[in-house]
Amino acid sequence: MPRTRLEVARLLTDTLIKSAKPKAKPYPLPREAGLFVMVYPNGSKLWRFAYTLGGRESMLSLGDYPTVSLAQARRAREDARRLVKAGIDPSAQRRAEKAANQTAAANTFRVWAQKWFEAKRGGWSTASAEKARFYLESDLLPALGDRPMAEIKRADLVGLLRKLENRGAFNAAKKCRGWLFNIFRYALVAEVIETNPATDLVVMAAAAPKSRKMPHVPERELPALLKALDGYGGAPEVRCALRMLLLTAARPGELRSMTWTDIDFDAATWSVPAERMKARRPHVVPLPAQAITILEGMRAVTGTRALVFASPYQPRKMMSENTLNVALAKLGYKGRQTAHGFRHLISTALNERGYNRDWIERQLAHGDEDEIRDTYNSAQYLVQRRQMMQSWADELDAMHKGRRVTPLRAA
Repeated sequence: MPRTRLEVARLLTDTLIKSAKPKAKPYPLPREAGLFVMVYPNGSKLWRFAYTLGGRESMLSLGDYPTVSLAQARRAREDARRLVKAGIDPSAQRRAEKAANQTAAANTFRVWAQKWFEAKRGGWSTASAEKARFYLESDLLPALGDRPMAEIKRADLVGLLRKLENRGAFNAAKKCRGWLFNIFRYALVAEVIETNPATDLVVMAAAAPKSRKMPHVPERELPALLKALDGYGGAPEVRCALRMLLLTAARPGELRSMTWTDIDFDAATWSVPAERMKARRPHVVPLPAQAITILEGMRAVTGTRALVFASPYQPRKMMSENTLNVALAKLGYKGRQTAHGFRHLISTALNERGYNRDWIERQLAHGDEDEIRDTYNSAQYLVQRRQMMQSWADELDAMHKGRRVTPLRAA
């Protein structure tokens, strides 16, 4: 049946809405099947939908005009009318959706990854905590950070880990698998999710190619490596860090977290607090003269920062171990020498020279395989280790200068 002239006149139009002028008090424009615009004294015009449910009239806000167009407001009205027809209160539905969205926002992967990290970091060394943070920020959070925990599926995690494997980062994929499992388990116990999608991810793990564990060159190649370090054109922090590893046999993570307050230049020692050590006990490293010279030079580079070997790109953060390994790769040692591999190289060299095994193991900050002996052997062997590492540093100097080296044997 055709509309009457009165009905046509009461239809909302853009012209009608735009021409409505503010008055001293708010007033409504004519309704169109429950849809109307309220005009306010400040000039704002807000959409409203009036509906009746259970004998009670209610009002639903649909946004402001012209942000919400007339066509959009009509579609929103029709959606609301369908809910009313089904016996559902659209206002209550909106409140429920808002609450659900707020819950989801409070339970994203980013939120729970951070909660898990803060809960666990106290039990890790500084290097382990930084490694976990690095992979969270570089691989996990960009892919999953803003997604609600309850919406993340196992297939999402498999796809993420597959990307790591496809770029050859098999060790990173392995670590991320473990961290994902623990993050979701943490949320599961908190009753944020009902199942852990990170279980059994190892079933889908790609086989990593066989490689040498912590690759390192034989000692006879050290002279060439030392000369290659001289030609490194990157940040001085990186070159000096690599040389310090050769002079101290420290773990890369311990060296990267070195602070200026750890160094006693007068005593020529580097004291690493327990919380930064893998074994969670303090460690004193004797510094040969060559190491002191490097640190004196580093004062001009990072002396105003907390970290001796700060990241060249983010001075408040320590450099990543990957930075050191990339530098070695650029020098032609990819797959042949890693930053951690220096420990294996030095351990082999010192053992071949007949040094006391206890001195070497204490320099490496290893515990004794005999747990009972380890418990009672608290000797630091600082004097002996200082002599041992100074002799090793002098040998490196001789290698560097191309002199024929006769390895010094322990007395």
